[in-house]
Amino acid sequence: MAAAKKSGGADEEYNASEIQVLEGLEPVRKRPGMYIGSTGFDGLHHLIKEIADNSIDEAIAGYATHVSVTLLNDGGCRVDDDGRGIPVDIHPKTKLSTLETVLTVLHAGGKFGGGGYKVSSGLHGVGSSVVNALSKHMIAEVYRDGKINHIEFDTGKTVKPIEVTGSTTKQGTSITFYPDETIFKETVTFDYDWVVNYLRHQAYLTKGILTSVHDERTGKSDSFYFEGGIKSYVRRLNEGKEVVSDDIFYVEKDIEDSAVEVAVQYNDSFTETMRPFANNVLTPDGGTHVVGFRTALNRVINDYARKNGLLKEKEDNLTGDDIKEGLTAVILVKLPDPQFEGQTKNKLGNPEVRGYVDKVTSEYFAYYLEEHPDIAKKIVQKATLAARARKAARAARDNVIRKGAFEGLNLPSKLADCSSRDRTECELFIVEGNSAAGSAKEGRDSKIQAILPLRGKVLNTERARLDKMFANAEIVSLIKALGVGIGDTFDINGLRYYKIVFMTDADVDGAHISTLLLTFFFRYMPEVVKAGHVYLAKPPLFGLIKGTGNTRKIEYIYNEEALEQTLAKRIEERKAAGTKINPDDERFKQAGYTAQQRFKGLGEMDAAQLWETTMNPANRTLIRVNIEDAEKADAIFTKLMGDEAELRKNFIQSRAATVDLDDLDF
Repeated sequence: MAAAKKSGGADEEYNASEIQVLEGLEPVRKRPGMYIGSTGFDGLHHLIKEIADNSIDEAIAGYATHVSVTLLNDGGCRVDDDGRGIPVDIHPKTKLSTLETVLTVLHAGGKFGGGGYKVSSGLHGVGSSVVNALSKHMIAEVYRDGKINHIEFDTGKTVKPIEVTGSTTKQGTSITFYPDETIFKETVTFDYDWVVNYLRHQAYLTKGILTSVHDERTGKSDSFYFEGGIKSYVRRLNEGKEVVSDDIFYVEKDIEDSAVEVAVQYNDSFTETMRPFANNVLTPDGGTHVVGFRTALNRVINDYARKNGLLKEKEDNLTGDDIKEGLTAVILVKLPDPQFEGQTKNKLGNPEVRGYVDKVTSEYFAYYLEEHPDIAKKIVQKATLAARARKAARAARDNVIRKGAFEGLNLPSKLADCSSRDRTECELFIVEGNSAAGSAKEGRDSKIQAILPLRGKVLNTERARLDKMFANAEIVSLIKALGVGIGDTFDINGLRYYKIVFMTDADVDGAHISTLLLTFFFRYMPEVVKAGHVYLAKPPLFGLIKGTGNTRKIEYIYNEEALEQTLAKRIEERKAAGTKINPDDERFKQAGYTAQQRFKGLGEMDAAQLWETTMNPANRTLIRVNIEDAEKADAIFTKLMGDEAELRKNFIQSRAATVDLDDLDF
């Protein structure tokens, strides 16, 4: 798809006639969640995305080369680009300047038709005005035709009309905004790492663009530029993994009024890493572009294997599951009218795109395999091994996987199930060791709480195929208890428990067991994690005891910092009350306690204590596990749970300086 390139002056065709107005702005402040998803952390940072996406659109169209984000000392955020600059002439419908129209009227933008943008990530065109409405103050400056055009707003209302404030040789747009604390009550503090991740992705997806971020609050700065575009992205996704070949398949092709880019590289893992995008918008639920890619990849690999005798005549074709094992792929399509499913844009629906991606991938990946026979042979061999493992796993699975959510008797024998059949109230506690499991079974609410004890450390599933997992008794028990199946039989609708709680000791071994369980869920049941069903229990580390016998009471403390704060507060209270404090006494005695207990494991608690501190919904603390950054999580699991000891060593050494040795037991 040919795009006009940036020139020295503003584009003559990008003017007021390209900006279409659909409706007013009033609903935004009343129902902000409808426009930005939430008013918490994610919604706050969505504001940056809405403004910066417009600058990225300028780069996609070929008019901008640099997009920067500055986090200001005073709590604001400024987004700058060197694109054409938002038009400032009078809009024919609103009779306001086009700049003011874009920033104050909902659905006003250059993305609803005409020649403003051929390709845009901001499909709905509501971004700039929504950010304005949800900001207590916004300043916009446009550098265009040698002039600086300046305008200011409060909560979406114009407070300083547009005026020319000077001359300039620059070109582009600068927008500064300050989130409204009455809307974003949780936080108005921008997170530097979020901005870094967002701008890094945009640099990968828009080949040749420079993105940068500067944090005035800390002095931190980062810049990103990837000449290789999505090829560089694939290389990053495979960092720490052994790849089949250093060479990466890549194709970029214009087709009809759209463009298709695909990059592929295989690694030695047993899972797939797929990143599909449409107009730079991640579509995690896939869509027609992914269907077209998979169809083409499966056909081309099977055809090549048959043609070159790598599959015997009587052997079945390799399945999609076989072929995607170890696959890392980035798919980027650019099209003039993307049809996303829902405001969240999680899935692409354009039917024509399936054919575009299928055609481009089929033709060029077939060429690639013919020109790289060694790589082709390794890909086919890897898929063939996956097929054999799949057949072995299927035979084992038929014997161990429970067929329904509640029917049948094929639950693991060591599971102490709950009696309720309302899964929305049911909880499964995965408990380390028989001693803790005994206390948990005795102290639980048996109506809603089930207990599954684990013996020792479960299998590290980072480097295990399904056939090996089905040979592991602890993993099999877990799969059977959950009821969702695994692999191609996975169905989250079969989940028997709404909360799955890892309850392990608050020590290194307990953390390792939790990490092994997290690896299993992340690699083989990520949908369960994403749906918010996985939790970590937080048992106390200390008990502060007052009194003896019938008057004995225990105050539970969950970490070292809280212990010190509690003791210091109690000591100050006793001093203020005139109590004489003996400086030679231990700290807990100075604070008025008769004893201090440290719990080295769950097994040290009796049933009543375990219920009171860790299992009782009225008192307990549960930490829900989220996948906020799948790529970062993937990289960490690869480093910590993979075969490369050097990666783990580097990870530990890089963080050694931040470890508090006082918190470690030796």
